[in-house]
Amino acid sequence: MNGLGTSEINLLKLEHRIKFCNYLSVAQIFLQDNFLLKRPLSEADVKPRLLGHWGTCPGINIAYANIKARFPKAQFILGPGHGFPALQANLYYDGILEQYYPEATRNLHGIEYICKKFSWPYGFPSHSSPATPGVIAEGGELGYSLATAYGAMLGRPDKMAAVLIGDGELETATALASLNLNKLLNSEANGWVLPILHLNGYKISAPTIYGRSSERELLQMFRGFGFEPVMIDGTNDDEFQQVLGKANRKTFIIMRTPKGYSGPKQLNGTKIEGNCAAHQVPLPEAKTDATQRQMLENWLKSYNIEELYDEFIAK
Repeated sequence: MNGLGTSEINLLKLEHRIKFCNYLSVAQIFLQDNFLLKRPLSEADVKPRLLGHWGTCPGINIAYANIKARFPKAQFILGPGHGFPALQANLYYDGILEQYYPEATRNLHGIEYICKKFSWPYGFPSHSSPATPGVIAEGGELGYSLATAYGAMLGRPDKMAAVLIGDGELETATALASLNLNKLLNSEANGWVLPILHLNGYKISAPTIYGRSSERELLQMFRGFGFEPVMIDGTNDDEFQQVLGKANRKTFIIMRTPKGYSGPKQLNGTKIEGNCAAHQVPLPEAKTDATQRQMLENWLKSYNIEELYDEFIAK
């Protein structure tokens, strides 16, 4: 499947998309009002019950944006479906969500709609689900993404699927066994499956096995399964695009990002970014604790939403 050339990729636009989707990921988890920060955050602006998974969202936004920039027609298959705020942010950004949910308009009303309805009764669930456009697997179970990708590409030689696999997910038996499909189904008769391991180093409450593995161990393991692995810094879009430009049917991308990248660095002496503490809601008392609420406001403002929103509306 032919993608766009490197010279056709606008890296600044790519960076802005990722920041916008990071902002929306945070806003969906936390906000019930004041969605563009037109005034200081108040207690009333924050949801009474905070539920969602932040830690994997930045990596999802990075992978999704880079894949779609290079391969606009690729199918994106998400392993860590608990990072649903990021998936929904991207579906909203591309106008796909509005096709199925007319209130998800590409303006302030649409942002209000997806934020208020996220993880809310009769709204959107906290994980990807069959109600999500294009979802072909439930998002609360880990391990099936790579097998799903190969199955989706059977007999479709003109198609491509990029599949994001969580490093915690890769510890499951199903995900590990699915690596063998590269030797069974990787042929010109089927579509191209491009696996991307999201190596952020942590699962819900502990480090991942692969996060503690050396680069040599990881590369050798995937070579043993018949892949040609390459490790990249996921925070560097230029490097990501260079690798995508050279990718082929044997490529396996290992994408390193800190857990909860671009979020709070620490809380009450506990490391957040780059730690399992970023996995779910990193500021759990943001509604009632003024210090955490100010941290949330600073976090949201770090994405420069005013500039991003104007660019989004003009798109």
